[in-house]
Amino acid sequence: LSTQPIWRKLWDDVMKTRPPNSENITCWRKKFLETFFSNVLHGVLDTSSDWRLNDRHFSPLLHSSPHVSQLTLCNMLQGAVELTAEHNQKVLENLASSLQILKFQHLLSSDQSVRHSLVLLLHRLIHHGSVSQVSMYSWPVPDTVLLVLILSMSAGFWRSGNALAYHSSPCDLCREEDKAQSQESAQERAERSCSDERERSDGENQKASPRAPEEADAEVNRCGADACLNSVLSGLRSPPLQNQACEEGSSKVGCGFQGGHSHCISSQLSCRSALQKTHRRPKPAVGKKRRCLRRSKGPYADPEDLYDFVFTVAREDNSGLLDKSSATEGGNADSWTSSSSGSACAGHAGCKKRGSAGILPLKAARRFRSVSTLELFSIPLTGETCRTLSNLLSSWVSLENLVLSYNGLGDNIFCILSGLRALSRRSDCRLRVLRLSDVFSHMPCMELVRCILSAFPKLHTLSVSFDLKNQLEGNQPEGNPTCSEVEIPESCLEQLEIRFPREPLHTEFLLPVLKASKSLQQLSLDSATLPCSREFGLLLEALKECNPSLKKLSFHDVNLAEHQKEVLLLLQDPVLQEITFSFCRLFESSTAEFLSEIINTVKRNSSLKSLKLPGNRLGNHRLVALADVFSEDSSSALCQLDVSSNCIKPDGLLEFTKKLEGHIQQRGGQIQFTHLRLFQNWLDQDAETAQEALQRLKAVCSVVNDSWDSSQAFADYISVM
Repeated sequence: LSTQPIWRKLWDDVMKTRPPNSENITCWRKKFLETFFSNVLHGVLDTSSDWRLNDRHFSPLLHSSPHVSQLTLCNMLQGAVELTAEHNQKVLENLASSLQILKFQHLLSSDQSVRHSLVLLLHRLIHHGSVSQVSMYSWPVPDTVLLVLILSMSAGFWRSGNALAYHSSPCDLCREEDKAQSQESAQERAERSCSDERERSDGENQKASPRAPEEADAEVNRCGADACLNSVLSGLRSPPLQNQACEEGSSKVGCGFQGGHSHCISSQLSCRSALQKTHRRPKPAVGKKRRCLRRSKGPYADPEDLYDFVFTVAREDNSGLLDKSSATEGGNADSWTSSSSGSACAGHAGCKKRGSAGILPLKAARRFRSVSTLELFSIPLTGETCRTLSNLLSSWVSLENLVLSYNGLGDNIFCILSGLRALSRRSDCRLRVLRLSDVFSHMPCMELVRCILSAFPKLHTLSVSFDLKNQLEGNQPEGNPTCSEVEIPESCLEQLEIRFPREPLHTEFLLPVLKASKSLQQLSLDSATLPCSREFGLLLEALKECNPSLKKLSFHDVNLAEHQKEVLLLLQDPVLQEITFSFCRLFESSTAEFLSEIINTVKRNSSLKSLKLPGNRLGNHRLVALADVFSEDSSSALCQLDVSSNCIKPDGLLEFTKKLEGHIQQRGGQIQFTHLRLFQNWLDQDAETAQEALQRLKAVCSVVNDSWDSSQAFADYISVM
């Protein structure tokens, strides 16, 4: 028995709205509870209006939170404030276990108290929770501080001092971890002290007058035990000694300069032992800039500290920085170079603007768990934000999926690439999926693809998409070699998607990418122009020679009207399982013979599983002819057929259905055809005939269509002629 109908009815009774994409909902229970939680959190749903929910003993958020796997926060982040309230502590604990995807949409600028709540929320859900994906959507004028706060905490960074914590002590989970680490460190010190004491005792015994072996061993054991006890007690009861160790330890670790001051991380053990056991905070010496990060100013920090954290602006010259950092042991002057700190943009010509280094002081921040997927959609990124993101990316080893879509990068793309290049040099780098899309391309698509693959041969999926070509393309910053000159090592690429901004498709530029991608299984080329008739043939030859594992090939908005021979060669390929010709004008100037050749070729191909032909002006008569693919003498294994946006009318669909039924009957019901897609066709012109055709089709296969208004179809048809 299934409870799906009950949850579906609950949706209608409680939500009183039509669920979006209802045909794709696989579990109505999960869909209802997630939407219920979100609507209650944001005040969209009034629980007092339903007698089943109007119970003071019933907490809607607490009841539904264990079932929430994705959550969207929007506008003024009211949801973050509500979730971090004291009365919702149990709700937040449930979300830390269940929530996988956290989304931000249409955010607005927020005040300090809201940012405080957001910091606590992100710390609990990401650093001590199970959130693996952070996505941000539609933020036309982003609040820079808020944006970088989300980015830095998603990357696993959190200053537990006064810059990002906004409260004087770490969370309970942090304190438990710190306590465990302190105990381990104290035990290690005690063991080392015992070992040193034994060695000294052994040396003294060798010089002293000989005694009985038993007496000597007993003395050594007694001294060793006393040394162990004294070591532990001194570690727990000597605040002055620990404070000194904290200050001395700060000279042995990396420093990040912040707003002209150096904030150094001391030994976690010595700091915590002093601050947690004494319950008091000793005042730092006058004139000392160095301080331990555990010393917070109070429950609320100066907003400028947060800005300094996310954008460390070098206000001193290089010599001053070197002088200050030379005082630290190990020569931390290197922390200002891209090689040691991982700050990818520090020495990049394209990233030096407005006198700002844009380096996030990663060494001055504590590292926590980070997300594996980051998505930024329609969020403009300034030069400073790009440099900060680049710096985060350079050490974000847990990142597996990165999506940057319509961020107005421009020449800042080189800064992002620099951070990715630094990340690729990390042996523990996990990035496998990279998707970049924007309105304008700052460099030719193929050059960008080559540049990325040369730095990231371990990528499995690469998608590069641009709408328009930048008129200033080619004006690259000095110090950036042309990516077309970069050698591409053998890559692990399995899926490559390129959307050209109406660029010519030159096979000679694509060929090195194909040769380096022996494991390529999916290739999609969108909006490319073929400069001459030979290019398409050269491309097919290259695919056959270089990519024997290619299973899916897609062309979208590529004019193939004059390439009928090459189209037929693709359709008879014995390896390809899915072919897409989307809006490729296949039948724009074709004859009836070309359609017959397509049908006969598909009938003989037993490896092709899916054929997608949307937007190719099939019309009624060509659709009816396609039914012969499933005739009795066919060896086709075609399972899916997409004929969306093909000017198909109800009478043509009904005739296609009758012909298909006849072929199925001739074959004794043995047919592999399972899916038919009919989006955006003219089925509304005769609703009764269309309904009959669809009902009969659904007895044969799964039909996916929509309620499309064809009144605009003629204008659309004329516009693409």
